[in-house]
Amino acid sequence: MRILQSVFMVLAVLCFAIPAFAADGGTAAANLAPIGAGVGMALAAGLCGLGEGRAVGSACEALARNPGARAAIQTFMIIGLVFIEFLSMMTFVIILMKV
Repeated sequence: MRILQSVFMVLAVLCFAIPAFAADGGTAAANLAPIGAGVGMALAAGLCGLGEGRAVGSACEALARNPGARAAIQTFMIIGLVFIEFLSMMTFVIILMKV
């Protein structure tokens, strides 16, 4: 496992050492904005997915405890899911504007 970890660490260092191996002496900077945008969108989508799962799970638990409050719980759950999805879409729009 340590050897595999070392190999990935060396590959990561070589991946970000692009200007060091350039033919013109490394004066041109590498454009890492698309990589950063991809990582940002992946984080936003993953964390929004976790938030949605937690919200729906809590709503199901609340419905199991008090079935009479179904309408209010469902309304607040849908509003919460809309806000969570809005965060994910805004991240996507900001990334498209930046890249």
